Amino acid sequence: MINALWIFMLVVGFIAAAAQGRIELVTEAVFDGAKTGVGVSFGLISVMVFWLGMMRIAEDAKLLDKLAKLLGPIVGYLFPDVPKNHPALGFIMSNMSANLLGLGNAATPMGIRAMQELQKLNPDKSTASPAMCTLLAINTASITLIPTTLIAIRMNFNSANPAEIVGTTLIATMIATAAAILADRWYRNRYRHAPPTGTADSATSSIGRAG
Repeated sequence: MINALWIFMLVVGFIAAAAQGRIELVTEAVFDGAKTGVGVSFGLISVMVFWLGMMRIAEDAKLLDKLAKLLGPIVGYLFPDVPKNHPALGFIMSNMSANLLGLGNAATPMGIRAMQELQKLNPDKSTASPAMCTLLAINTASITLIPTTLIAIRMNFNSANPAEIVGTTLIATMIATAAAILADRWYRNRYRHAPPTGTADSATSSIGRAG
């Protein structure tokens, strides 16, 4: 779907430029976009390397383990259907720890591994389980203490104060996380009290499971 949208926008842009007799604008936009993309990427490298290094130091110093222990009760509440000491919980806590530090790139592999482990517990392999939906919601709307990537982008574009977004980002992500958890609880309750499969309201069960 994303590929189709990109192709659609490219084709529309090309047609619009051709209709106005300004086809050279397409070439200019392509080279300007490539130049900007490379510049932003190089600008992100230094910051990402720094924070990934800090993450490794925290890991070697067992700080991530301590953070994971602090998150343990929260994870147990959010994922009540995942057995204790299951490998998925460890990956979930690592994913949440990385997201707290704004390290989305580091959080992604842990999130994928967590999903793989949750899929092993999923009785219906063709439909996402409630735990998988919860992980997706939490990962997408995670509380971020340090928005590393956004700070790097602002630095790359010569922001006068790149870190001034820390406070507003924290508030916004806290609200987003609270909304995600409330929505997840609502859908879980709806799924739990849904009529058995085969009744006239069986579609409700499917909606709850997808949510």
